[in-house]
Amino acid sequence: MVARKEDQEGPPRGRRVGMSAAAEGNTGTTAVRAGYELDRAALEAWLRGHVDGFAGPLEVDQFKGGQSNPTYRLTTPTRSYVLRRKPPGEILKGAHAVEREARVMAALGQTGFPVPAIHGLCEDESVLGTPFFVMEMVEGRIFWDATFPDVPRDARPDYFAAMNGVLAQLHGVDAEAVGLGDYGRPGNYFARQIARWSKQYLADEEAGRDADMDALVEWLPENIPPGEETAIVHGDLRCDNMIFAPDEPRVLAVLDWELSTLGHPLADFAYNAMMYRMPPDIVAGLHGADLAALNIPSEAEYVAAYCARTGRESIPNWDFYIAFNFFRLAAIFHGIKGRVIRGNAASAQAAERATKFPVLARLAREAMQACEQG
Repeated sequence: MVARKEDQEGPPRGRRVGMSAAAEGNTGTTAVRAGYELDRAALEAWLRGHVDGFAGPLEVDQFKGGQSNPTYRLTTPTRSYVLRRKPPGEILKGAHAVEREARVMAALGQTGFPVPAIHGLCEDESVLGTPFFVMEMVEGRIFWDATFPDVPRDARPDYFAAMNGVLAQLHGVDAEAVGLGDYGRPGNYFARQIARWSKQYLADEEAGRDADMDALVEWLPENIPPGEETAIVHGDLRCDNMIFAPDEPRVLAVLDWELSTLGHPLADFAYNAMMYRMPPDIVAGLHGADLAALNIPSEAEYVAAYCARTGRESIPNWDFYIAFNFFRLAAIFHGIKGRVIRGNAASAQAAERATKFPVLARLAREAMQACEQG
């Protein structure tokens, strides 16, 4: 049985080890929120016809996380499932594409890559009002803190090796062979991404301009490293988007494929490795941590391990890939800032993220400057 990351059990009292306030707010389930109700009779009828072995009665709870695509725990007397759907109401074309999430996980599952098994996809909006899919629920451990504080010191390198290995495994999958050759646009990944996020940043005048971002908008498109590569990329692979085995450094499932596409593998790997420079109060980060004392591999060692797994001698212009990822994340947070200012992103979490935008922009520029200095 597979558990969603938002549903991991913590200690009986107090906050879970390694869990930030934001992470705690996204953990566990609650009663289905107003506006997100499901037609239980229609869902049970669909499950009986499409999920092997399903037998009710059915109980439905909503995960506190999964704000982009509402996510539910389906519980029966014998097993549990996870349902993920598009949000109700009008949405942008191509957004919240749960069909893509189901497709990529189903394809990767055939290769032995660690993903939850997909039990069924429903694109008939008459059933629940929006498309949805049902997947296995994977039991294991989620680490919200990149220092892995509740792992024995001697075992920490093995957990980093497991993360590193999952990325190398993903980037080695032949997209054509698993039916994902049309999952994204091959080639010119950085140029397209830089143009997209630059346009979004420049268009949001209410959120304001930032000198670091302005410098990056100019510098990034002129300094894209040579060499085209295309792989299946996750787009958001952090330690808290993985479920580890309960008692060993092995990844059981990679979650949250909403940003996946065909892209450059070094962009995907650098996003994960960005944890070494990421302040822990923004997302799971290692900035300021005593890596030697914690027995955590250094950034250089982590990069070298990925190179060894993927047959690379090195990664020239490494700081470009870091700069690109901080820029991309800063652009996302800049958009959040704009929505907070306009009053359509009023949550405390959104407001807090908006304050982190200049920090991310500065970190992106620092990586840019490191790249310039060689």
